[in-house]
This record gives sequence, structure tokens and C-alpha cells, in this order.
Amino acid sequence: MGDYAHPEMLLTTDWVAQHLKDPGIRLVEVDVDTTAYDQGHIRGAVGLNWQTQLCDQVRRDILTREQFEKLMSDCGIANDTTIILYGDNNNWFATYALWQFRYYGHDEGKLRLINGGRQKWVAEGRELAKDAPKHPKTSYRARFPDDNVRATKDHVLPYLRQGIINLVDVRSPAEFSGEVIAPPGMSETAQRGGHIPGAANIPWSQAMREDNTFKPYDELKALYGGKGVDSGKETVAYCRIGERSSHTWFVLKYLLGYEKVRNYDGSWTEWGNLVGAPIEKA
Repeated sequence: MGDYAHPEMLLTTDWVAQHLKDPGIRLVEVDVDTTAYDQGHIRGAVGLNWQTQLCDQVRRDILTREQFEKLMSDCGIANDTTIILYGDNNNWFATYALWQFRYYGHDEGKLRLINGGRQKWVAEGRELAKDAPKHPKTSYRARFPDDNVRATKDHVLPYLRQGIINLVDVRSPAEFSGEVIAPPGMSETAQRGGHIPGAANIPWSQAMREDNTFKPYDELKALYGGKGVDSGKETVAYCRIGERSSHTWFVLKYLLGYEKVRNYDGSWTEWGNLVGAPIEKA
């Protein structure tokens, strides 16, 4: 991990196992499979449900500042807590949660991700607990939202075809081409298939090794650079609902060190339903 731009952002499972009782840390598990946490989790970890706790339940949006503050306070997370995130599916929603932490101003120096996530912890036969921890409530205070990590349609539309930004579509080739609109079984969808004009298709999974850890720096640099993702330009990553693209956002920002990277969390479920939005098919 030494070649990464910010190697401190990643923790090994060995390190986590040896520091579970350290003061000032809070493990947070966020899974695609929202039942996984109850089946067993790292001892002391708080479980967050991405469907009910990490998004507004009325509007299609992430949490408001007040909602985020309440959730963190209820989880016993303070502004000076070091957050160690992990989850299933190669940390999809763990990086989505990390992205929200950054959006609301949690100190980058106090955010970490377990390299390999839940799969690696389980594959190594490490202890899983079933009892939910009880942490004292805090009074968390978020900072003003950081729009430098988030893109909206109004940010993307003006720059299409001008070569000003990199657009990275991290979905599968079938989604990118418009052959399918969503992966099988996914309920969030759009009326049209295809991709945003000018986007490079680099599926999120290409950044991963078979053991669910991230590929080394040189391989990641070749992967994105080989598809024309210029590190000197601002980059916007998108997928279908924003979780896979937050994974690529993490790779580009913290492992490769791209200075300006945004996650477009509206992604294809917004763009593919947006009246008048330009669409390309492969």
C-alpha cells in the first residue's frame, strides 16, 4: 500500500484485529445485503442500513445535515472519532458512507477503510459478534456541506463535450451500452438506457484483486490513464444510484491522488429519467 497517494486511508484486517479496543475509534459496517450485519459483524461495530439510514426517506437525496448529525450522535460518533468503515461487495456502501462523511466535513485524517472489507475478514476466519454494541450518545456537529466531492446534473450538463472534465461511468458494459438499464433484481431504474456522452466506461470492479483488496498503484494508474482519465482535469464518477461510483471516487481521490474528484450520486437513475438530457449508446 506504500505507493498509494494516501496509504493511511486503508487498514489491513490484521491491524483492525489488534486495535479493536483502542479508544477514540468506531467501526461502522455498511452492506449491500442489509441483513448481513445481524448475521455477524466485527465486535463493537455499528451497523448502518443504506436503504433506511443513509438516505432521506421522503426525497430522493442523501441525508440532510440535521439527519446526518442525529444519526452520528445516535451511533456514539463524535467529531474527533476515527471512523473505520467496511462492508460487503468490496466495500461498495462503505465507501458511499465515507463519501457522506467527507461531504459533511468529517476530518479526512479520521476516516479509514478496511482493505478487503467484510469478505476478507470472514474469509480469514476472524471473530464475528452478533450482539449490537451500545455506545453513549454524542452531540455530533457537521460542517457546511462540501460540494467539492459531490456533482449534480447542473454541474455535469454545462461541461459535456467541452473536454473540461473526465466522466467515468463505472457500471457494467451492458449498462453502459444501453443493453440493460439496471442489473438483474435492482428496483431503482430509468426510462432510458445508455451513458452520458463522452464518458469512459471503467467498471468499478476492475480496480479490485480477487481477494477483494485494491490493486496496486501502478495497475490502477495504468487502468484509468489508459482510458484517458487525465489527472490534471476534474473527474466526475457515476453509476446507477451512486454507490459504485463512490467506490471509484475513493480510488481516484485517495489511492491515485487525483485532486478534483466528484461523485455524481444522482447517477443513471436521474440522468436516464431527465427530460432532454443527452444520451449515447455504444
